[in-house]
Amino acid sequence: MRFVRPLYLPPLEADHTESGSLIMRDGTTAAIRPAEPTDIPMMQQLIGRLSPESRRHRFFSESLPSSDSIAALCRSSNPRSRFTLIVTRVWEGRAHIIAAGSYWARDGQTAEVAMAVDDEFHGKGLGTLLLERLALVAIRHSFTHLWAVTHVDNLAMREVFRESGFTAHEAYEGDDMQVELSLIPTETTVSRTEVRERLATTASLRPFFQPQSVAIIGASHDPNKIGYRLLDAITAGLFRGGVYPVNPKTTDIKGILTYPSVQNILEPVDLVVISIPRDSVSSVIDECAAKGIRACVIITAGFAEVGQAGATLQQQLVTKVRQYGMRMIGPNCFGILNTDPNIQLNATFTTLFPPRGRVAMSSQSGAIGIATLAGARRFHLGISSFVSVGNKADVSTNDLLQYWEEDPATDVILLYVESFGNPRRFARIARRVSRRKPIIAVKAGRSQSGRRAAGSHTAALAANDVAVDALFHQAGIIRAESLDDMLALAAGLSNQSLPQGRRIGIITNAGGPAILCTDACEAGALVVSELSAQTKATLAALLPSVAALSNPVDLIASATPDQYAKAIETLLSADEIDALIILYISVTVADTVGIAHGILAGIEKGRKADAKAKPVLIGWMAEGDMDRTFSFQTETIPTYHLPETPALVLSKAASYAEWRQQPTGMVPDFDDLDLSAVRQICADAIFRRGAGWLSTEETRNVLSAMRLPVQPGGVARTADEAAALAKQAGYPVAVKLASHQIVHKTEIGGVQLNLASEEAVRKAFDSMRTRLVETNQLDAMEGVLVQPMVTRGVEVMIGVTDDPLFGPLIAFGLGGIHVEIFGDVQFRITPLTDRDAAEMVRGVKAYRLLTGYRGYPPADLEALEDTLLRVSRLVEEIPEISELDLNPIFALPPGQGCRIVDARILVG
Repeated sequence: MRFVRPLYLPPLEADHTESGSLIMRDGTTAAIRPAEPTDIPMMQQLIGRLSPESRRHRFFSESLPSSDSIAALCRSSNPRSRFTLIVTRVWEGRAHIIAAGSYWARDGQTAEVAMAVDDEFHGKGLGTLLLERLALVAIRHSFTHLWAVTHVDNLAMREVFRESGFTAHEAYEGDDMQVELSLIPTETTVSRTEVRERLATTASLRPFFQPQSVAIIGASHDPNKIGYRLLDAITAGLFRGGVYPVNPKTTDIKGILTYPSVQNILEPVDLVVISIPRDSVSSVIDECAAKGIRACVIITAGFAEVGQAGATLQQQLVTKVRQYGMRMIGPNCFGILNTDPNIQLNATFTTLFPPRGRVAMSSQSGAIGIATLAGARRFHLGISSFVSVGNKADVSTNDLLQYWEEDPATDVILLYVESFGNPRRFARIARRVSRRKPIIAVKAGRSQSGRRAAGSHTAALAANDVAVDALFHQAGIIRAESLDDMLALAAGLSNQSLPQGRRIGIITNAGGPAILCTDACEAGALVVSELSAQTKATLAALLPSVAALSNPVDLIASATPDQYAKAIETLLSADEIDALIILYISVTVADTVGIAHGILAGIEKGRKADAKAKPVLIGWMAEGDMDRTFSFQTETIPTYHLPETPALVLSKAASYAEWRQQPTGMVPDFDDLDLSAVRQICADAIFRRGAGWLSTEETRNVLSAMRLPVQPGGVARTADEAAALAKQAGYPVAVKLASHQIVHKTEIGGVQLNLASEEAVRKAFDSMRTRLVETNQLDAMEGVLVQPMVTRGVEVMIGVTDDPLFGPLIAFGLGGIHVEIFGDVQFRITPLTDRDAAEMVRGVKAYRLLTGYRGYPPADLEALEDTLLRVSRLVEEIPEISELDLNPIFALPPGQGCRIVDARILVG
């Protein structure tokens, strides 16, 4: 494989860089979009508000620029010539430009860039954000460098260039400084962009999680109304800050002074929780903005989840919130809570307040959120914070992941997900977060009917489950199959360290539970390993002769507390064990207390014997004592009521630990690609024929431009050309119908193999042509593809389909007819890393065929991985490609590469 360097992808590449919203350094928001001629009056006002010094730095004069110059700043229709982005905020009932950044072409590769920021908004990172967005637009329009000239004393602009991370070349001339920035993304530019985004997002969410005061708009006397329940939950939870009910029809609710409007509250308000009729929400947001409130939770339903009219209202609401500099959770949500003893916020409409813990959760469903909070108590699971995101109109799971990534109170993150807004951004953030903290997710909508229910419930298009599995795998997310599994995993991962391997020791007092646990371990790829002779000897000296000393260690029904303690201490100290499962089923109720003490004593002694890193889980099946907790000093032992559950938890934990231990994958760059040729081929095909399959010759040219290993040969349009190509290739050859219109060529005799003579080749050409004449399909014939036969190697396939939500989804599996019969395929979402490609090749069940099997030589795995990575780069760079099928590919022995024998590419 020929890699020049890693290919660094800007985090914002998948977003709409020209328009949308941005979050400033202080956590406030603003809108961003290209400037238009109608913006001239606002642009004049911005320039007029600039201080003389700011005007001098931007326009090299303290005087106002000419009207023609200002008008030019508002022309963005041709980004190859010039382009301006404006950032707007609303105050006093109308929009104002608070920052503007422009570039204009100096030559085909370089554009000059300049920016101006309203003096009132200096220090909020707007200049860096504008440069970042302008650079992405410039890259998309073939610029490779940005150039700027500024005054040496313009320290703010110099800081923008430095903070961007772009490779810069500076030159000085008198009081001026010229800077040229290379727009090729680097590790520095990408990492700094990610850090800026994370810090700004965290700042924007802080008022939700750490408010000093909360207003409840729609508070009510009526216990049946959500406004009453919200106020009741906040006060019952003993919120540490100020509580301000808002209801224009009363002055007192539950003995608390009530205000007619949020604007009548004299004290500052950090957070508002809104539960009022839908059509009143927009005007209340205006009042909140006038009050200077930065965070709002909208409980009110009736927005995107009810149809297009509601979706339109929701979009208008989001636009208004962001233009005011605010953030919003909801609408159609259950609320938010934070168990921090310095906050004690329960801004939900249930008084159920979970115990303090180190697990955070985001739920797309309010009902699931309530069920999870209730279920957490069954698992003795403590919560740090909880958010019901509802329709995710503004604050999303992506935002919360970034907040919890740095939250010192959170060790484990739970997600209940019904749909994805921006799955590629989610994958990028989750992959980073998972390196530090486990993310456990339940994704609803696996079945077709489940996806329909999820779509109607969340007003979002549910994702293909294959793509979800691929996304979760690549991002290191632990997928739970049910809420109970999610809570069980959370209890295990928040209270125990990750296993260092898959070798499991089991202690039990009954055979049946041990068998079920062992089966579950093996189903989860755990190893219930044989104990060493030394460990067995130690156990034999401590346990009665009737005890089974193999693994599982069966202490039998008459096991005593002391025997449990000694067996646990011994196995925890055994080098051949990575984790321990302790099972107990009660014989009599009177035994349970003593056994529990014995279990704790054994764990404590084992920990003191330097077994601190080994996770311990308990299967406690003691009727009459099912709510028991096992804890001492700094440790709580996760306890479950079924023998299979500890095995499930350890299996998932072991897979996650292995994922974390592997190096981060790299998206490789190649030095031998001709992407401009590929773009031209696809553009010409779409221009001439519209969307559809590329011709055989176009397809081969695309693959050749990507330096993919196309089987030699060529397209012949006559029998003479076919014969000449066959002679050049060397017999035997394959002759296949070349047609982008006819998909199933074998059904009309369009594939003939092992042709050993010129006569056979001519006969094949003529028979195909005759058959098409008979079926009135001759116009579909481009000719025939003549190739030398591949007589050895393993047939594999690589395919790509464009998922409407996730983007290109790439597949690898056995080729030929095997892929349809066995379905042995690995999927990943592009862009692929080198680690992804290696996992795909090694992840198919037929991998043994690629390593050499029963006399067959092994395959060139490196060549297969290289092919996968080049295909990934192809579909990432050329979005017009919506489908691709390379089948079969013959994987040849090591050092001989592989050969793409047949290929189809759909564009449009």
